[in-house]
Amino acid sequence: MKASVFIAASVDGFIARLDNSLDWLENPRTRPGQDYGYQQFIQSIDAFLMGRGTFDVIRKLKDWSAPELPTFILTHRPLRLPAGKFSHVERIQGAPAEVYRELEFRGYQHIYVDGAQVVSAFLSASLIDEMIITRIPILLGRGIPLFSGFDYEIKLELLSAIDFGDGFTQNKFRVLKENQP
Repeated sequence: MKASVFIAASVDGFIARLDNSLDWLENPRTRPGQDYGYQQFIQSIDAFLMGRGTFDVIRKLKDWSAPELPTFILTHRPLRLPAGKFSHVERIQGAPAEVYRELEFRGYQHIYVDGAQVVSAFLSASLIDEMIITRIPILLGRGIPLFSGFDYEIKLELLSAIDFGDGFTQNKFRVLKENQP
């Protein structure tokens, strides 16, 4: 199974404001219809895996993409959802390696790992294969950092770099695992 990250971050490395708001992602210079490769990426996955905090933010978005895909929320807290709209959402718990094995056992081929804590935990467990990080031309100063809590270096190989011409840049990395525990 392949595990990938597709995420946007400010130039100073934050994925949300301290209050979890994402208003800063709006850029008046963005060309209409530009999705920065998101739809192509979504078509390559067969399941979402995200943390509870991330889910609580995105479930409120009116145009949350790909709601038909199985979505696993990594949380120890109960997950109470209204019937219907979230029938594809399931709570899952355990250490990253346990969750990874469970999703692999269920037959998933490519999962999208999202949320700062989950991404960092899966990176620490050497379970992320690639990361696509889009940098937004803004300095937030404070916020929720994309990465935190590593006990060792995680080496990356740059696979591609794109300048979209509107200030957004995107790097695609392979996570190198030969030097990780």
